[in-house]
Amino acid sequence: MQFRTLIDQRENFEIVGIPKGNIKKVCEILENYIESQNLKCRIYTKNRTVSGFTGVINPVFGAVALVGIGIHNMMTWNPDFEISRDLINNRIAVAYKK
Repeated sequence: MQFRTLIDQRENFEIVGIPKGNIKKVCEILENYIESQNLKCRIYTKNRTVSGFTGVINPVFGAVALVGIGIHNMMTWNPDFEISRDLINNRIAVAYKK
């Protein structure tokens, strides 16, 4: 698979046109390969901070969402790769961060 070569070479890349039901599975495959290379990764959903702005409508939900995002970022501190799920456009972006 071509993604393995791109990860091995520490390249940034995108996978486009992924059926909605397969985005999570593709992320798991990428994560498993990255971690098998003794590298760390962070998976996140693009535009997820928008959930924090729902605090304007419901302050409790907005606060809980932002706390969850903060905890996730602390648990995946200093990743080698970031995997961004873009659920609206059915694509995944993989970025080398070091």
